[in-house]
Amino acid sequence: MAESNRGDETPEGPRVVAIHDELRYAQGGSQVDLVVDGFPNYHWLLSPSPLKLPRIMLEAGINGPAEVDALDGLRRPLIAIRSSPWKAGQASNPWHDEFDLDHGHVRYFGDHKPATVGFPGATRGNRLLLEAARLHAGTTEDERLLAPPLLLFRAITIRREGRALQKGHVEFCGAAVVERLEHVVQRDPETGRSFPNLALDLAVISGDDFDGIDLRWIDDRRDGQLSAADALRYAPASWKRWVKQGRVAIPRIRRRVLASAVRSSAEQQPEVGSPEADVLDAIYEFYEDRRHAFELLASRVAAEVLRESGARYKEGWLSRSSGDGGVDFIGRIDIGATSASTPVVVLGQAKCVRPTSSISPEQVARVVARLRRGWIGVYVTTGVFSRQAQVEIIDDQYPLVLISGGTLAPAVRRMAYGSFGGNLLALLESTVEQYGDAITHRRPEEVISV
Repeated sequence: MAESNRGDETPEGPRVVAIHDELRYAQGGSQVDLVVDGFPNYHWLLSPSPLKLPRIMLEAGINGPAEVDALDGLRRPLIAIRSSPWKAGQASNPWHDEFDLDHGHVRYFGDHKPATVGFPGATRGNRLLLEAARLHAGTTEDERLLAPPLLLFRAITIRREGRALQKGHVEFCGAAVVERLEHVVQRDPETGRSFPNLALDLAVISGDDFDGIDLRWIDDRRDGQLSAADALRYAPASWKRWVKQGRVAIPRIRRRVLASAVRSSAEQQPEVGSPEADVLDAIYEFYEDRRHAFELLASRVAAEVLRESGARYKEGWLSRSSGDGGVDFIGRIDIGATSASTPVVVLGQAKCVRPTSSISPEQVARVVARLRRGWIGVYVTTGVFSRQAQVEIIDDQYPLVLISGGTLAPAVRRMAYGSFGGNLLALLESTVEQYGDAITHRRPEEVISV
């Protein structure tokens, strides 16, 4: 192994940051102090003063330190990504990034904006993402050795002395591998203008025993005296496995939090006062006197959510309005490659209730009772699922996808912008108009041949 030129100036021992750690990020802040204002100091963690390295800034959404001219060629040490949820829906950040850290998945949108001239890649941030995606998709170990880890941060609001501070603090959200990159068309919520952009599905890798990373790994990647292979010495075991095995390792290295499957009522609802909360209230009020039509919206939401995960989902039909036996809509997922796949029947239940209302285990059991071997269920509601309902699904390992109001609302909002120019009412009215034509009397298994 090559010797680093940092010598005795390196801070002693591991320098660890764990997922969900809240850090103080002050522009131009100290690189000497370990703690600032009671929080771990971002600048000391990422670029401690003894190393005499430039700061890794988070001023943009996508930040790439300069490439290092190392012994075995140029490499970019990392890409630091910062998501600012409180800016979502504004001109500077017209779309919502989605963080599901408990299941190791982040959906992140590039920095192309409605006013940007040119194709995705015209901005520095998107160029960095395209560069990283190419290396992360590398088919050889040598390519993956050069791939920069994506370090994820999320801006958070801190309350101090009775004031809400939206700037100056970030939450560490882990290191990630680019799982998929696609070109998308987005719509600006303010102007209604559409524009091209990049969307990335990121796999957040599992940390070591402390559920995070040792930042000496990043130090080594910034050290030109170390080869890319030598710079792996402090990398998480999951990253080393990915470098060695490539894409096939992602399911095994993805971060999973087993206890995360049970979510509180608050976690299943949109944040109070948010645009999604307004959308959810509007959905409930619209369908309060015509709840049958909510079934068609639920079917479309299920398709949106499942497709977003990468599934090849095909909508089927709605069942009869009475005597459905716990099934409101039918769909199909095709698993496998186009030339080698198998269809899976999806049974869906829709329940339009007050957003604060809870779905009981008995209500969920109606769908489960209809599932045959190899089928899966989807339960879509404007409300939330009780703790006991979730526990029973987990304990009995039922193949049931739960879509609560907190997932439904942003999905509907995206659908409204994607197909109705942001007109939520037009989307909801379309379900009433098309409800009758969507009903058939076919058996669920017939969806396999559709």
